[in-house]
Amino acid sequence: MSMDHKIEKKKGLKPRTILLIVAGLAFVALIANILLNAGTSTFRADKDLLTLATVETGSFKDYVSIIGTVEPMSSIYIDGEEGGKVVEKVADEGEMVKAGDVIIRMVNNDLNLQILNTESQLAYQTNELRNTLIGMEQQKISNKEQLLNIDYELIRLQRNFEQNSDLYKKGFVSKEVYLLSKDNYELGKHNRELRYERMVQDSIFRENQKAQMNNSLKNMQQNLSMVRQRIENLNVKAPADGQLGSLDVEIGQTVGRGERIGQLHILDKFKVVAQIDEHYIDQVHRELKGTFERQDKQFDMDILKVYPEVREGRFQIDLQISGVIPDNLRTGQTYHIKLELGQPVDALLLARGTFFQNTGGQWAYVLNESGKTATKRTIRIGRQNPLYFEVLEGLKPGEQVIVSGYDGFGEAEKIELK
Repeated sequence: MSMDHKIEKKKGLKPRTILLIVAGLAFVALIANILLNAGTSTFRADKDLLTLATVETGSFKDYVSIIGTVEPMSSIYIDGEEGGKVVEKVADEGEMVKAGDVIIRMVNNDLNLQILNTESQLAYQTNELRNTLIGMEQQKISNKEQLLNIDYELIRLQRNFEQNSDLYKKGFVSKEVYLLSKDNYELGKHNRELRYERMVQDSIFRENQKAQMNNSLKNMQQNLSMVRQRIENLNVKAPADGQLGSLDVEIGQTVGRGERIGQLHILDKFKVVAQIDEHYIDQVHRELKGTFERQDKQFDMDILKVYPEVREGRFQIDLQISGVIPDNLRTGQTYHIKLELGQPVDALLLARGTFFQNTGGQWAYVLNESGKTATKRTIRIGRQNPLYFEVLEGLKPGEQVIVSGYDGFGEAEKIELK
């Protein structure tokens, strides 16, 4: 007779139970992850494609880097004093010229005709003056001749009167003869006085007429000289020593009177012209200093003038090199200038990056200690120079920040780096 054996239950968890426990733990982890990341969006990015920068302490130098162009301190505009047709370009742009050198030659047929007319009028006026002077001299001789005859007649009348006066006293002539000779003598004296007075008046009139004609002749000569000078002005000349800048004329072109045709640069002094972003317009003034490097040497600059007008988001300043001037300074050369806006100060520094265009410096993605996740954080940026931002709030030394652009991150609160 067989005996039944008691079957002992195996110890341990059944597979089904283990499966249920694992499923429960996974569910709890899922719920926890959902709760932890509720409302948080995540973007995954390749770390090698991002630019990272470490926040550090250092000396913040408040300056702006600008590009300046060398220009002459003074320039002279060249205008055509006379209009005409260009027949020759004696000098061209960029050439060195001396004062009085001919730059272009022009012709003007109207001016030539005007000279001929003026010369003809001058010849006519000269001939008229010559004839008038001859007539005046002839009249002067005639007046002297008449006066001589009057004097001769007056002497005769005086002698007759004196003779008749003696004879009348002796009773040899009648009173009528005596009185007649006396009247004739008195009339002769008055006639001479009138004739002499008329000669004086005629002489004054002729002298005035002569002076007027001389003035007229002189004016005609001056007019002719001016017209000839206008012909000479058809040769446009350099007003001073310098370098010929722009020359906007071509052979065969007709240039109007007073039309601007070029520019002459005076090369004894130079200035540097630069354009600056309007962001700095309140910080730039004449007391600021600038520097630039050339041939491993540093040169100092002073601001000469700050132009108040803002055009296309930029304003202009003029600078002058102070102290030693570089050798072979040429118009049109460009230099990278460091314009100091203030004294250096100790600050938190963050390397410049394109993220600033996306956030305006109000927030940034900051990496955690593991360096695998970057979280969006509010920050505050102060001043900036071409290399660094000045960090005022939100970051600590040693922290790393994504400084490349955020265009592809959308509204993500976190960036997972892989």
